[in-house]
Amino acid sequence: MSGQERLGGLVAALLADDGSKAWPGAVPRRLGSVLGTMPAAARTGVRAAAAAVDAYAAVRTGRRLHGLTPDERETVLASLASRRALLPVLDAVKVPVMLAAGTERMIHEEPAPPPVSAPEDPPLDCVPSVEWPDRSTADAVVIGSGAGGAIAARTLARAGMRVLVLEEGRRHTTAEFGRRAPLDRFGELYRDGGGTIALGNPPVVLPVGRAVGGTTVVNSGTCYRTPDHVLTRWRDSYGLGMADADSFGECLDEVERTLQVATAPLDVLGRNGRTALLGAEKLGWQAAPLRRNATNCKGSCQCVVGCPTGAKQSVQLSVLPDACAAGARIVTGAYVQRVLVEKDRPGGPRACGVVVRRPDGSELEILSPLVVVAAGALHSPPLLRRSGLGGHPRLGRNLAIHPAASVAGRFTEPVTAWRGVLQSVGVEELHSDGILIEATAGPPGMGSFVLPGVGRALRRELDGAESLATLGAMIADLPSGRVMGARRTLLRYDLARRDGERLMRAVGAMGKVLFAAGAEEVLTGIPAAPKAHSQAQLEKMLRGLTAKQLHLSAFHPTGTVALGADPQTAPADTEGRLRGVQGVLIADGSALPSCPEVNPQLTIMATALAVSGAAATVAQSA
Repeated sequence: MSGQERLGGLVAALLADDGSKAWPGAVPRRLGSVLGTMPAAARTGVRAAAAAVDAYAAVRTGRRLHGLTPDERETVLASLASRRALLPVLDAVKVPVMLAAGTERMIHEEPAPPPVSAPEDPPLDCVPSVEWPDRSTADAVVIGSGAGGAIAARTLARAGMRVLVLEEGRRHTTAEFGRRAPLDRFGELYRDGGGTIALGNPPVVLPVGRAVGGTTVVNSGTCYRTPDHVLTRWRDSYGLGMADADSFGECLDEVERTLQVATAPLDVLGRNGRTALLGAEKLGWQAAPLRRNATNCKGSCQCVVGCPTGAKQSVQLSVLPDACAAGARIVTGAYVQRVLVEKDRPGGPRACGVVVRRPDGSELEILSPLVVVAAGALHSPPLLRRSGLGGHPRLGRNLAIHPAASVAGRFTEPVTAWRGVLQSVGVEELHSDGILIEATAGPPGMGSFVLPGVGRALRRELDGAESLATLGAMIADLPSGRVMGARRTLLRYDLARRDGERLMRAVGAMGKVLFAAGAEEVLTGIPAAPKAHSQAQLEKMLRGLTAKQLHLSAFHPTGTVALGADPQTAPADTEGRLRGVQGVLIADGSALPSCPEVNPQLTIMATALAVSGAAATVAQSA
């Protein structure tokens, strides 16, 4: 039997496909496409699980899943689901199946959205690496085109330097986003098809973008300023003079102007956001629409797969055009193998350029006296190790990720969470306790993987998805993770006990908001305790559970090449200069000394602005 037949049998069983509707029959092909974008280990795991379920059916009935009647498949799944030890396995297999199912159901049954007239993107000077010469020079090379790399490139280019930005991904346009289904964009816009995982107990899904514009292309667009108490901690505990509230505030102001940050208007929030506001109001909790970099948002709820209207001012639409206008150039398809270092120079080792691998395996070399590392908190440490610059004992450690959990509430009236702003409202009542709740929906067709049950029960949940409102909560975590490896990035994150307790409290708090808003039931996403019909029942359920049973994800890795005054604990100094070598600056999320406690885009950009601004001043005075 082929692997595709096994997947088809599994899909038919999970979705209780009785042939009455067309869309379930299209799911196996879509699932194959989803698996094709995932890391090999994840693909193997899903296919192995499908084979195991198929073998179980054969042992129990004498026939494979695809040959069973709908009633027989339901009996097999019910038997499997009754074994609590197997629930996590079934739940893991459900994730890609439900992503594919949600998309096909949307395509077949949802009314087609009105055509969007996408504006033309601002011009960028992008050159594929295969067209770039084998040897070239620059005044500064910036590795990475995301939040930190973009603002560093603009700052240095405006100072008159010849700047090259190196990006492993390719350029995607707003027009492209409008032509493709959200799930079809997902696999290409995210590294490993969105399947990056930090190993631990529990494992944490940690998706990061790979495109011109980096993760800003696929983030929610939420723009929090760095909290004052975080800046005070960085200044007093880590010796960061740049974290002075006034000077850092000026950097934040400039970033906000560039990104056109403003409060999300009520008329485009959508019912998901308004439901969160209602629940918070009933509780007397602090909540408000979020500030975002999308002043002309149309409420398409697709921020995390590329905005199809061009409203979200990701850096490829805002900062990088300014950088290119000042003379910067962007080389795409450029995987930086290593930073070149002259080790025998008077005064100590100094960076002198980079070696880049093209997609075809050939190499190019760019000579430059300044290298700005902005590959992100997960990929800057391996790059530095490949370059022989990974000797600091804290390099790659200190990883904070903002672990997050989500819940959904079922209401009597349709919510249709995927119509409106994707991340719309912040509930900040518990923020001082390290818990930030945000009304967050999935893009059209991509929010159904949280649904409980299998077979007919799951199908009923899917058919009622329009009545669900969804919330997410992230917690300010201890830096208990680590980035390992050089040729390959390996992640380890061990959830601290304190942070696990915060997550469980966050689940209870999200349920409280939803019940206060009128939810009939709350879906926890926990296989062993999937539903609660009252706050009292939810609290009782949670007392018997731990955070290890949650589906955890995270979106904000920071801290792995931290800045600080103490050379024993910080790989980079307070100006962002990597210790042990001249000419290397750190200008991405890895530079942050500790968890910023809010969505970090503004903080990363302001830090990169301060770091690159100081370097530009030195260059201009030389």
